[in-house]
Amino acid sequence: MKSAEALDKEMSQGERLFKDHGLDATQMGRPESLRYNVLSLTIEESFDKAIKLLDQFLHADSPYPDLNFKIEKYIQHCKDVVNAIKIKRSFPGISSLTRAKQQELREKYREHFQELHFALTRIEKIQSDLRVNDAKATIWVVRSFWYAVLSIFFVALMLTLSHGTADTISLVVDDALDQMLNSIVMK
Repeated sequence: MKSAEALDKEMSQGERLFKDHGLDATQMGRPESLRYNVLSLTIEESFDKAIKLLDQFLHADSPYPDLNFKIEKYIQHCKDVVNAIKIKRSFPGISSLTRAKQQELREKYREHFQELHFALTRIEKIQSDLRVNDAKATIWVVRSFWYAVLSIFFVALMLTLSHGTADTISLVVDDALDQMLNSIVMK
């Protein structure tokens, strides 16, 4: 079991890594999310694992039939960006370049990393939108069912009142009118 100091040291190293890539630790997403895992693998320079994870996510079964169609272009873009980052990080002879060229290469790397972050955030947004639309559709179906049941209840109530009670009311009114007319005629 690690001590609190060791955990704080690891956390501060991780936060420094995020900041070096232009991200705050809160922008990485939840630890089990695709964004967090791909960005972490990219930071750790496990580029092949990141690309494999993207492929697995694309080909995984989803409860939303449109998800794969909607995210396919973003996944492909993410794979291209990860490959671009890989090339920038493993550029041969980087130490022989001038400082300005090295800085330019680092800036391009950060831009690619930000672009990867944006594309992964967009994938999560699409997934979230599909989840919300699915919930809305479910609510709409339940609400429609409830209105149908309520309508059937009121129609049955009206039929019961019109057939059973209406006949009784007409007999009572007819008898009351007969008694009133008989009392007027008898006087």
